[in-house]
Amino acid sequence: MASRSSANFFDLASGDILDIPQTPRALPRMMTVPGIISDGCRSNDGDSDSMSSACHERKIIVANMLPLHAQRDTTAEKWCFSLDEDSLLLQLKDGFSPETEVIYVGSLKVDMEPSEQEEVTQRLLEEFKCVPTFVPCEIQEMFYHGFCKQQLWPLFHYMLPMCPDHADRFDRQLWQAYVSANKIFADKVMEVVNPEDDYIWVQDYHLMVLPTFLRKRYHRVKLGFFLHSPFPSSEIYRTLPVRDEILKGLLNCDLIGFHTFDYARHFLSCCSRMLGLDYESKRGHIGLDYFGRTVYIKILPVGIHMGRLESLLNLSSTFAKAKEVQEQFKGKKVILGVDDMDIFKGISLKLLAFEHLLQQQEDLQGKLVLVQIVNPARSSGKDVQEAKRETYSTAERINQIYGTSNYEPVILIDRPVARYEKTAYYAVAECCIVNAVRDGMNLVPYKYIVCRQGSPGMDEAMGIKADSPKTSMLVVSEFIGCSPSLSGAIRVNPWDIEAVAEALNVAITMSNSEKELRHEKHYRYVSSHDVAYWAHSFVQDLERACQDHYSKRCWGIGLGLGFRVIALSPSFRKLSLDHIVSSYRRTQRRAIFLDYDGTVVPQSSMVKSPSTEVISLLNALSNEPKNTVYIVSGRGRTSLCEWLAPCERLGIAAEHGYFIRDCKTSEWDHLDSDLEWKEITEPVMQLYTEATDGSFIESKESALVWHHYDADPDFGSCQAKELLDHLESVLANEPAVVKRGQHIVEVKPQGVTKGLVAAKVLSMMVESGKPPDFVMCIGDDRSDEDMFESILSTISCPSVTAAPDIFACTVGQKPSKAKYYLDDTADVLKLLGGLANASNPKPIDTAQFQLAFGSFI
Repeated sequence: MASRSSANFFDLASGDILDIPQTPRALPRMMTVPGIISDGCRSNDGDSDSMSSACHERKIIVANMLPLHAQRDTTAEKWCFSLDEDSLLLQLKDGFSPETEVIYVGSLKVDMEPSEQEEVTQRLLEEFKCVPTFVPCEIQEMFYHGFCKQQLWPLFHYMLPMCPDHADRFDRQLWQAYVSANKIFADKVMEVVNPEDDYIWVQDYHLMVLPTFLRKRYHRVKLGFFLHSPFPSSEIYRTLPVRDEILKGLLNCDLIGFHTFDYARHFLSCCSRMLGLDYESKRGHIGLDYFGRTVYIKILPVGIHMGRLESLLNLSSTFAKAKEVQEQFKGKKVILGVDDMDIFKGISLKLLAFEHLLQQQEDLQGKLVLVQIVNPARSSGKDVQEAKRETYSTAERINQIYGTSNYEPVILIDRPVARYEKTAYYAVAECCIVNAVRDGMNLVPYKYIVCRQGSPGMDEAMGIKADSPKTSMLVVSEFIGCSPSLSGAIRVNPWDIEAVAEALNVAITMSNSEKELRHEKHYRYVSSHDVAYWAHSFVQDLERACQDHYSKRCWGIGLGLGFRVIALSPSFRKLSLDHIVSSYRRTQRRAIFLDYDGTVVPQSSMVKSPSTEVISLLNALSNEPKNTVYIVSGRGRTSLCEWLAPCERLGIAAEHGYFIRDCKTSEWDHLDSDLEWKEITEPVMQLYTEATDGSFIESKESALVWHHYDADPDFGSCQAKELLDHLESVLANEPAVVKRGQHIVEVKPQGVTKGLVAAKVLSMMVESGKPPDFVMCIGDDRSDEDMFESILSTISCPSVTAAPDIFACTVGQKPSKAKYYLDDTADVLKLLGGLANASNPKPIDTAQFQLAFGSFI
């Protein structure tokens, strides 16, 4: 069955990529509870996700390739399929509960005629729980061999296309094919998923924009992603022209997994530098706040399937091969390497290090053998051919110089090698070296350790006493994913030939007691952190990440691959102008609190003084006798007095309420506070300013603020955290508080908050016998949250007999204590214009006011 979504795919990577009709359902819903079948009918409202929830636990694993072997029986003219028992996708099922149903979505490794596809689809679903994607051949070629292998894979392994001979330049058509293929995969997932109950786990870099398609269709889909390759540093990744689209695709997941902290750190740095996102650790779990959704980061290297490897160890063919290899290298020490033939595995560097070792340690000549098993290359190209030529020429040179008629120091095995044969070599080798210059994980060291642990049958075949202690020795590159988890290995820089040679020498000459201790430590880790442990841990965290999906309202915003979901409180909604004007007109005692920056003046504006339109609005509101209007800002009183001088009856609270006045003619009131702590704080801030390029100190009358907006994002954030800890320590006994905000660290007197201003003004109104019947508060940042909270607590006190109409409103759709939101400063001004027009008296120059604000109302 040819995918019906395969037409016009190259249109998908431009324009509104996601607003396309859903692929018609080709597969029946799977029966999940006896006697209950979902007919697949569902609402097109992505926010509702209305599906029957009466089903048992199900996991949908999405990967580039299905865990299947496929072969055409030419005699019977039909396809034969079997499970690939060595596939990680199949092995990870061990980490799920026995009741869990697992569905696989992915491509087959063979091309299939369109006329055969529908029958094969039904058969694979019924027999193997597999859903094939059938990506059209021309798209598959550009998607996999083009964008994945020629652009993403080299870039993720730190290879930049500096010139045409060094990796391939970015090709927009290949990117379009990548998006198209991801859309086909998403369509297939949608055909079988029950979005309320199923968990979807996407595997690896081939499908990094697939989450966007799924999140667009189902806002609350339970979605995890694991990257099996490295994630490069931000300086490398930022060179990718479609960097934002891929980052946003991953951020549409609930949980993103990486093998190492380095890879996760690089991803978080990219999110910080390119999208301006901050992260924090929540009870040991790293979380990114992404438009009200928390995207969690998982760091755990994948493991091996212990049972599969142990069964290979106990095959009679493995016994025989191990005995043969042992006899072949009798009297010699074997160093083993098992690598794919590609430019990142460092095979030639390994051979150079081995050559250097033989040159420096003449006593090892004739006694040391490097057996290098070369797995077939996963991609083709001139780089692979050059690596192969260099490997062969280096091996030939070493054998010519140091070899004899009955001794070959380097043995290259460049042919398909059966798993039992590799297992035998692992069991015999005294040392294993993995010298890759960059590799996502690499499980060769894990397999080597388990094989060296052996089994009773293997020990007997190799003539090893049953109670003999086990030993193994590893030399591993510091640039591979498994390196951090192998603390007993000798870690090396593969580019340092002399150091690698010395590491090999240390490994083969180390005492047996030391080898035993290292082996025991490694085996304990590898056997307990197997593939089942990895899968179970990931899914457990995915369930935790999704547990509050239905506690928030969700909105989908953004076009194309910039789509994202905003998750907010169920009661959170946009403030309606008609609603608030209606309340405004029928009330008599109104309190209005407005933040300044980001609320009445755009945060991004270089000009911070208010426009004439803003002044006119503030005058219209504050001149209304029924209104008590305050600008509540963190700015100093000098600036606010100058900017708001035309507003005679406007109240001003400066420096978060440390200074406050009722109108232009009244005196400033301020808190009685000891400010001697500023003498301690300023020298400390000065130290960090000198050490952090792009930072500066803002000195206010009541506070000191350290800004790092123009500093390097990562370094500035790191310095801010360090400064926060430093100041909290030195000011522990002072009447001051240290707070970290967006790109700032601020020190101010204790008890000074915007919330205190709101509470004070409202309490004065209540005490004067004129409790407010209308309260509006608008702000855009963290400090304004104090006002929202204070208003609610003050109004709910027993002295307020009748509850007023409260309009706590934040600027921007984001998590907030406010009940309402407005999109931006322009929306705020429209709202104020509507209220001003409803005021009595009208502004002095009514005609000019109507001209300026008529469009708002």
